[in-house]
Amino acid sequence: MSEIISIANQKGGVGKTTTAVNLAASLAERGLKVLLLDIDPQSNASTSLGFTRGDYEFNIYHVLIGSKKLSEIILTTEIKNLKLAPSNIGLVGIEKEFYNPNKKNREMVLKEKLKEISHKFDFIIIDSPPALGPITINALSASDSVIIPIQCEFFALEGLAQLLNTVSLLKKTINPKLKIKGFLPTMYSGQNNLSKQVLEDLTHHFKDKLFHLKKGQRCIVVPRNVKIAESPSFGKPVISYASSSKGSMAYRDLATVIARG
Repeated sequence: MSEIISIANQKGGVGKTTTAVNLAASLAERGLKVLLLDIDPQSNASTSLGFTRGDYEFNIYHVLIGSKKLSEIILTTEIKNLKLAPSNIGLVGIEKEFYNPNKKNREMVLKEKLKEISHKFDFIIIDSPPALGPITINALSASDSVIIPIQCEFFALEGLAQLLNTVSLLKKTINPKLKIKGFLPTMYSGQNNLSKQVLEDLTHHFKDKLFHLKKGQRCIVVPRNVKIAESPSFGKPVISYASSSKGSMAYRDLATVIARG
């Protein structure tokens, strides 16, 4: 069975989609079979892999409402071993249905849908929306673990307690196996004192939950990098758009850690 990892943070602009896309692509580059599941109504993960909304008729919304199987919406990307389950702005409509108190097991819909295809992949990476609503709850309920990107900027830790409480609650109730895979510092600048301070704070609070390529080395950080910012407009992950960039190297290092378990 595949390992299912959600990329989650209710704050926007923290590098969540960038992390989901590039981790998925980096794992696929290593020869692993990967599904990137886009469940953000903004569908930025789908766009980042070169797909526009006119390229596909059905998306994850149709899976969640039961009109399509997950296997029927999966797209083949330009990256070998990487498949995509795309999203669409229409996914915002699922929120109302999930909020219906009469809907049984509404937190488990995505988990049930994943059972059909999970045996076909080594990893399923879920890009969740920047909110702790029912879509993100479904993602966490279906996942083995969660990676939390945190930007190295002011207010970096704002709202983090709420997310950690949500993970803890889900672990105690409907998903006992859920764990925090780790925290990933993003948008780091070595010339910026604030970035250094935030990284120091993260190291102090979450030392055992940061990613290290080798023991004793500094934790993996995703730098503030123009190639990372440019790559989505070309419909490519940064590891394809600028393979030797510092951003690419950071995500390849992260994939190395994730792949070895």
